[in-house]
Formats: sequence, structure tokens, C-alpha cells
Amino acid sequence: MERYVGVKFRTEFLRREPPADDRIGELASWCKRFHDLGLTPILEGRSMGNLSFRVSEGKNEFIITASGLGSKDTLEPDSFVRVVGCNVSERIVYVYGLREPSSESILHYRIYELRDDVNAVFHGHNQAILRYAGALGIVETREKLPYGSLELVKSVEEILDRNNFIVIKGHGFLSLGSSMGEAGLLAVRKKIAAESFMRQH
Repeated sequence: MERYVGVKFRTEFLRREPPADDRIGELASWCKRFHDLGLTPILEGRSMGNLSFRVSEGKNEFIITASGLGSKDTLEPDSFVRVVGCNVSERIVYVYGLREPSSESILHYRIYELRDDVNAVFHGHNQAILRYAGALGIVETREKLPYGSLELVKSVEEILDRNNFIVIKGHGFLSLGSSMGEAGLLAVRKKIAAESFMRQH
């Protein structure tokens, strides 16, 4: 897995306070479940993967896990950031929060922008899913690209269409849903299917 070197965009803090939203507790619960299932593995002391939900219908604002977090099983209010806008070409992310947002915030932003049916984006990591994506009929990006890069974002855009589960080649997966529950359960089902396939082969 590619070594983490921080976010690859400029963060503009519009408010220096943790986001307030009743649904953050649900997001934290899914973070814990992903941690318990090994879908947000620890690498060099940092938990890989990032989870978000759309704040309100018709807007591309979302609340996402902060960058560089440790274990995602016990998260504090400042572990979340509200992204209120992005200048994609200039690589600027505008936020409310105390920490930088996830390194894949621009990717989440573009998914919400392109898919008005998606209200949750869960990005995780699982070797069985990556290895057997083709055999399981999971759509996959064409080539391995650096995390947090605009090239990676574009590679996902190319295959996004109406696909709700995507493998980012050599990296991880994206599970999309109209709700956090839908995105989370889809990822769990794909993990079970991939690991079952691995045992049989």
C-alpha cells in the first residue's frame, strides 16, 4: 500500500470548530464497524480509509473523517470535518473543523457532485476484494494511481456511472449508498463474498 504523506490539497478553514450534526454518531458507529472488520487497517500508526455522508439533499457538502487518524474504533468530535466546498482544479478544500479532512475529500466531493442519489461514501481496504474484483464482477479503475491525486479522482469518474461498488486498482474500494446503512452493508456483503471466494480457490 502506498505510503501516507498527508493531504495533497490546500485546506481553507472557514470555521475552527467541530461539525455539529446528529448523524455523526451513526458515522462513528460505521467507522468502528469498519475497524472491527479490518476494512480500515492501521498502517504506520494511521487508519486507512475514510467515510462520509452528505449533509443535505441537493448540496455537495458532507461530513467526513479527518486526515491522519489513528484507530477508527474510538473517535472524538474533532475526528470529523465538514467539507462545504472544493475548487477541484486549484486543489483547495473549504471546511468547518479543527483538523484537515481526509486525503480523499476531493474524490468524495466529485462523487456527491456527479451522483445526486448518493448520500454516503465509504472508502475502505480489503485485499480479498482487490484480488478477486474481476472474478466477482466488481468494476475496477484501469490503472494504479497515487492516493489523493486528481488523476485517481478522474479514473473513478470514468467508471462511476450508476455503479455503487468500485475497486480503485491496487488501492481500495468505494461503497456508495442512499444512506450510511446502505453503503456500509454493501461493503460488508462484498467483503464476505470476496473472502468466501478466496477460501474456495
